[in-house]
Amino acid sequence: MKTLTTIKKMQQHAGQTVRIGCWLHGKRSSGKIQFLQLRDGTGFVQGVVVKSEVPEQTWEAAQKLTQESSLYAVGTVREEPRSPSGYELAVQDIEIIQLTQDYPITPKEHGVDFLMDRRHLWLRTPKQRAILVIRSEIIRAVQQFFDERGFTLVDPPILTPSSCEGTTNLFHTKYFDEDAYLTQSGQLYMEAAAMALGKVYSFGPTFRAEKSKTRRHLIEFWMIEPEMAFVDHEMNLQVQEQFVTHVVQTVVANCRKELETLGRDIGKLETVKAPFPRMTYDEAIDRLRAEGMDVPWGEDFGAPHETALAASFDRPVFITHYPTAIKAFYMKPDPSRPDVVLCADMIAPEGYGEIIGGSQRIDDPELLAERFAEHELPSDAYRWYLDLRQYGTVPHSGFGLGLERTVAWICGLDHVRETIPFPRMLYRLYP
Repeated sequence: MKTLTTIKKMQQHAGQTVRIGCWLHGKRSSGKIQFLQLRDGTGFVQGVVVKSEVPEQTWEAAQKLTQESSLYAVGTVREEPRSPSGYELAVQDIEIIQLTQDYPITPKEHGVDFLMDRRHLWLRTPKQRAILVIRSEIIRAVQQFFDERGFTLVDPPILTPSSCEGTTNLFHTKYFDEDAYLTQSGQLYMEAAAMALGKVYSFGPTFRAEKSKTRRHLIEFWMIEPEMAFVDHEMNLQVQEQFVTHVVQTVVANCRKELETLGRDIGKLETVKAPFPRMTYDEAIDRLRAEGMDVPWGEDFGAPHETALAASFDRPVFITHYPTAIKAFYMKPDPSRPDVVLCADMIAPEGYGEIIGGSQRIDDPELLAERFAEHELPSDAYRWYLDLRQYGTVPHSGFGLGLERTVAWICGLDHVRETIPFPRMLYRLYP
């Protein structure tokens, strides 16, 4: 039995005969030579079948292979400078597992709806595979960053009795005889965990029942949400820019081949290094008005505004000190100017919009109680959150990074639907 290996590890077996389990991505022939494009999940390699060098049954098996047929291929690994991997497989034997008939996704162009209906198969293409590899590397880099800096991973609940931000975009369900909702954010629970463990982060799915069809929105998406005790607004910003720098540069270092598959301009990612530029909400308003955009003070920014504000920079930019009235109830007002809060949105360059929202949290129990009354939040559902300010309150801050928007930016994608294996959108729950 020949060594069973993977395409990714083939370079370790140069000059040796190996066996790989794989699928046929495509093939072409040139007279008495067949070129098989093989994939096994770890990568792609060309298998070369020379009629004069193999048994007749091997040649015939290669001829039978159709797109996405599954097989075992046995051959010698040899160097090939023209190959993207630097190697190819000189095929000696083929064991067909299944011959696929009428595979629906062909090399021709397909519409987005057609591909989304067949998302379970679309994932097999080189571009979609590259995106998922980069997504996985981003997740690994996220965990590495926090684990190496003394953060503890904590898992908040998915079912909650209330909303984090008091919005109406909630998925309602019954929890036996009580009302419950799918979480929009784990932040409030992470604040409780920070009071026990100091520095914590969560990584999990969140849900927004928004009837939105923009290229930036999903119904179900993943969030990374750190919370830090004894950390103020300025310290929070520094953690955020160090964090994003680490994630981007890790992908650049470890996923160059996948970025090239996507046609991503890697030079634009290489410039993403801390410190990041900053502007206040007031300064942002002035910039937008100077560009002819009439934005009243006190209104939040939309996608066109964020794109315009980030256009002058080659890395993410912080917009800080938004008006208190348009931000969440838990954000701490600036002591020198209570009509704005100690918060920041991080806007990615190249038109990808907000990827992080964060703030210093209110630590004064009386002020938080006032905010509850102002926002008409149910005291029963939030009593435990008020307890955090009654028993050992401290200055603390945190933020949330949306994974899918970050993947879209790093990969250079037009739409977030390709950033997650099986996207959930306004009119899509299948497959």
